[in-house]
Amino acid sequence: LALSYGLVTASRQADLPLFLGSYPITPASDILHELSKHKNFGVRTFQAEDEIAGIGAALGAAFGGSLAVTTTSGPGVALKSETIGLAVSLELPLLVIDIQRGGPSTGLPTKTEQADLLQAMFGRNGEAPVPVIAPCTPGDCFDAALEAARIALTYRTPVMLLSDGYLANGSEPWRIPDTDELPDLTVQFTQGPNHTLDDGTEVFWPYKRDPQTLARPWAIPGTPGLEHRIGGIEKQDGTGNISYDPANHDFMVRTRQAKIDGIDVPDLQVDDPHEARTLVLGWGSTYGPITAAVRRLRTAGESIAQAHLRHLNPFPRNLGTVLDRYERVVVPEMNLGQLSMLLRARYLVDVQPFTQVNGMPFKEEQLVHALEATIHDH
Repeated sequence: LALSYGLVTASRQADLPLFLGSYPITPASDILHELSKHKNFGVRTFQAEDEIAGIGAALGAAFGGSLAVTTTSGPGVALKSETIGLAVSLELPLLVIDIQRGGPSTGLPTKTEQADLLQAMFGRNGEAPVPVIAPCTPGDCFDAALEAARIALTYRTPVMLLSDGYLANGSEPWRIPDTDELPDLTVQFTQGPNHTLDDGTEVFWPYKRDPQTLARPWAIPGTPGLEHRIGGIEKQDGTGNISYDPANHDFMVRTRQAKIDGIDVPDLQVDDPHEARTLVLGWGSTYGPITAAVRRLRTAGESIAQAHLRHLNPFPRNLGTVLDRYERVVVPEMNLGQLSMLLRARYLVDVQPFTQVNGMPFKEEQLVHALEATIHDH
């Protein structure tokens, strides 16, 4: 519910119509059901014939100037992967919301898991980077939706939002936000030419980038003088013409990666009141049981630090520094250690995974025992 409200709020803060192109799938269908109730806020919902049609319609809506969303679970992300890659090439804002469930294949449709992280990061052909963010509580889904929209609109990119069945079916008290505290997501569409040729002719270049964000301009189809082509074949920098030039392709691939790497994300906050030697690092819905376990261990006299990642691509810029401060870094996650793999590859830190894939969330008790064993094992 909070995620749906966050999407509606993001569309209002951006002053854009909200379009959802979706195909029913457990446990993501509730978003389609909820958003269909809010046509009075300019929300348009389209239940497509399949996953590919759903994201294709959403991407078309993004081209037309909407805040575009598609919702699914792990199997649907696999089907949508080619169109996500197309969105990377087109450089249009698109929210891809994955409510993770047990896999592979049909797997455990009504159970939870966090096993789509690597799929979200790398599950497309070619070099096709996308930002990845993950809410940590049912109420936090509201703020995560706003953050995903901010990134998508500012940087003209598809964004993967990773929730899971535990959050989707959970609930908690939630403070209705003050509207004055909500971020301004207003978008400036291109209204005229943005480049002058050597002969003085003013033209529109669809891939002339903002020097700060590296985002390309967003022009609404039908705007006089701003006709341009889009498509999945590589574009020439600036003009957007089809290009097979090797140097141009190398430049465009590196530029798309640099755009994602340069996204402005907040530093990782660490809860460490006693300069502990052990850090528990989580992401997504593991926040609740990790927090409860850490609180219990501190009450028992243990010194332990806690941090939780919302931004998984790009990582917070201070993450490497944080990891280097601790002798031991424990990463609980509901997969076989996907975040641990990424951290080891990026930061060369021998993190200790603590994993389960039984379709159930962690319990406080099991984390307490696992963390106690880790603390006293050295």
